Amino acid sequence: MSVEPGQPAPDFTMPRDGGGTVALSDLKGRKVVLYFYPKDDTSGCTKEAIGFSEKLAEFDAAGATVVGVSKDSVAKHDKFVAKHDLKVILGSDEDGAVCDAYGTWVEKSMYGKAYMGIERATFLIDERGTVREAWRKVKVPGHVDAVLDAVRAL
Repeated sequence: MSVEPGQPAPDFTMPRDGGGTVALSDLKGRKVVLYFYPKDDTSGCTKEAIGFSEKLAEFDAAGATVVGVSKDSVAKHDKFVAKHDLKVILGSDEDGAVCDAYGTWVEKSMYGKAYMGIERATFLIDERGTVREAWRKVKVPGHVDAVLDAVRAL
């Protein structure tokens, strides 16, 4: 299943870094930048998380909450946050339910071998819970700025 602009964003509740949970329903009335990434503390994922963290005040000023999602455990998220002084919320989707709901658990290929993994993707959800933008197969350079521009344009 894939989520496209104009569709209602699938609701979710998942454990988050630092304890507690993050739920889309709790963020109603705010824009939400929901970004999916393959793995904590890998090169591209670290650059992306740091990029969103560095611009977090600007996202907040534009009325948006930024939530990163991977299948890493809360304990791994906590280490990732501490190591890189991250400011974004990191949701732990260990069972893959949120990835499945947003269509980001996909077949990938490396060195000719097929495997399942998280597609780097970002969804911009408006205050009413509707997906307004979807970026698939994200390349990290310039992505955070493109998302921030889209948030400001809403």
